[in-house]
Amino acid sequence: MAETKGPGGEHGHQSLRMQLLVQYGCMILWIFLSAAVILVNKYVLSMSGFPYPVALTCTHMLFCSIMAFIIVKLGWAEATPISADTYLSVILPIGLLFAGTLWTGNAAYLYLSVSFIQMLKASMPMVVFIVGTMFGTEKFTLNTGLNMVVVGTGIAIASYGEILFVVTGVILQVASICCESVRLTLVQILLQKRGIKMNPISTLYHISPCCFVFLALPFTYIELPKMVNDPDLHVNIPLLLLSAGCAFALNMAVFLLIGKT
Repeated sequence: MAETKGPGGEHGHQSLRMQLLVQYGCMILWIFLSAAVILVNKYVLSMSGFPYPVALTCTHMLFCSIMAFIIVKLGWAEATPISADTYLSVILPIGLLFAGTLWTGNAAYLYLSVSFIQMLKASMPMVVFIVGTMFGTEKFTLNTGLNMVVVGTGIAIASYGEILFVVTGVILQVASICCESVRLTLVQILLQKRGIKMNPISTLYHISPCCFVFLALPFTYIELPKMVNDPDLHVNIPLLLLSAGCAFALNMAVFLLIGKT
């Protein structure tokens, strides 16, 4: 006797298909925006006459802060209330590490090719696992350790054959990966274990301003004097706004992807 599917079963399959479509759509959007940010930042820093990664990153954080503030004040999103103690003990360390991630990551574009940077970024899961093991959020197993060795060996072999291997650029990119790995681990320790849940806008609303302040210090004392005395400096406002807009959209896509997968 043939088995018949009720309306509930058909509805369940349609719901599952829609969920998968949304997830794959978020992944495609993240891939597209990630590539756009990489290419635009590389062009801004290496080809447009604006070789100042801290200034570029400050622009991104200021733009994200303003956009998040406007969205919250218009009532389109709600900002999670944060106490002063939580801000000092949780948000500030995460903001400092995020600033380090963006500064050193963007600075690496001055020395390395986009393809080599992406290859180095493939080591992120390995570094996150190592940092997580050190902080006690991950548990070391032999199988996982062997997988990490394979990943590290592959990256080392590819790096050995890289034509445009610049030590300064590699150090900057490695520093960016380490900062991001510690930041992700601290998010898990400081936010999730405290039960603090923030939507994408709320996250940018709280973290972007303090990240901007941390970046403003090296910008003021390191890059600003150079920019004032740089006769070849070219500030393309529309291009900087395009870069900041792409960075804001990518941050939204990252948090959206995390929430949908």
